[in-house]
Amino acid sequence: MIKNVQSAALCSRLARALAPPRQHYRPLKVDGFAAGWLDDARAARLASFRDVFVARDGAVRFVDEIDDEERRSAAIDRVARALAASGELTAWRDERYAVAPALGAAPWFLLERAAARYFGIHTYAAHVNGVVRDGTEILMWIARRSASKSIDPGMLDNLVGGGIASGRTVTETVVKEAREEAGIARPLASLARAAGTVEMHRAQPDGLQRETIFVHDLWLPTRFSPAGEDGEVVDYRLVGLDEAARLIAIDEGPDAVTADASLVILDFLIRHERIDPASECYEALAALRHPPAHTAC
Repeated sequence: MIKNVQSAALCSRLARALAPPRQHYRPLKVDGFAAGWLDDARAARLASFRDVFVARDGAVRFVDEIDDEERRSAAIDRVARALAASGELTAWRDERYAVAPALGAAPWFLLERAAARYFGIHTYAAHVNGVVRDGTEILMWIARRSASKSIDPGMLDNLVGGGIASGRTVTETVVKEAREEAGIARPLASLARAAGTVEMHRAQPDGLQRETIFVHDLWLPTRFSPAGEDGEVVDYRLVGLDEAARLIAIDEGPDAVTADASLVILDFLIRHERIDPASECYEALAALRHPPAHTAC
């Protein structure tokens, strides 16, 4: 059971890291729905692309001539490339997200992953807690992100995690990322069990992160040793749950864990009754796992 003092540190750090946005945002509307959310500066920037967007009635919209998925995707790709060329996006990934009313629904348009937060679209990811039973103890594998990553370079992370690209399912993403980031073959990766979702909704320097994370637990053999294949992970450590809780309470420095991985680990700790329900911070911690009460920007 995580001590009350540590629960308070967890609550303090995660409340800051996962704080919902406070500033004003305008919707990027498609067919009457908000496909994304933009702060005032980014809304004005997009409105400067007059052949693609128009700003009116407190929202940004595609011009009337851009009225289907193919045209929207082509037009917004031109805009994203212009933003990237002027240094306004994170590193280009050459991977696109489907922007749609729901995961798997027909998309309004496809958008380069590096532009996702700039446009404030709703993204989806799959993360895996890689865990091991050692007698009566549960140990958890923690990965370190490469220093060359464009987002959260060098930080600690879940063993496996990645965004769900256009055309991929949650399961396909788990299998792909497990192989690339930890060298886990398909038969073992396929044993990952879905454990629900957690929600991210926070302002970041590169825009707005609105993400649903599909959480999985994968119980690994005691003799398993991860080995990434794509260079995005540079180190691994196997820690007890007390140590995992200590790590996700760290604000900064070489042992800081990314905010999204911290939320996934917190979810595991709560599900496995490692945080005392009598702790004064328990309810606040549990609430972080769910969508914020006010989800509109």
